[in-house]
Amino acid sequence: MIIWLNGAFGSGKSTLAAGLRRALPGAAVADPEAVGDLLRSTLAGHALKPRDYQDLPPDHTGSPVIVPMTVLNPSYAEEIFAPLRRGGGFHHLVVHTDPAALTERIEASDEYPGDPERSEAVRAYRRRAADYQQSAAWLHARGHVIDTTTLTAGQTLQAALAHLHTAA
Repeated sequence: MIIWLNGAFGSGKSTLAAGLRRALPGAAVADPEAVGDLLRSTLAGHALKPRDYQDLPPDHTGSPVIVPMTVLNPSYAEEIFAPLRRGGGFHHLVVHTDPAALTERIEASDEYPGDPERSEAVRAYRRRAADYQQSAAWLHARGHVIDTTTLTAGQTLQAALAHLHTAA
């Protein structure tokens, strides 16, 4: 089973991924952002360095693999998701948050306590919420939406688990 968590930067994908990992026996979180960090550092200064590492030209563990990653380009999503759907056991959860609540969460975040500059850099990146809003229609049509606007992390986890249980 693969559970792909999609949604705006700062909507709660990583928090939900951590909750699902604890709730689903043997689950692993495969965060492509770690690969992205490696690619960013490897390609720093390279003439062909892309704006986003997703612009560059698909693991079976026997347990759930949770992938918390924002994919806003529908062509990229189809390229990634189509083979995963064919393999069966693929779930695309869209972790949605109302734009105003999302802005509040982003502005209140402090990813690196004691390092305001680094925390602000994360907030600046997450402010790309407009990119998510432009993609919301196709995301919501192609995935199971969990609106986290008024949900706690625990409630979000329960909503995801209920969907996964129903889908199985």
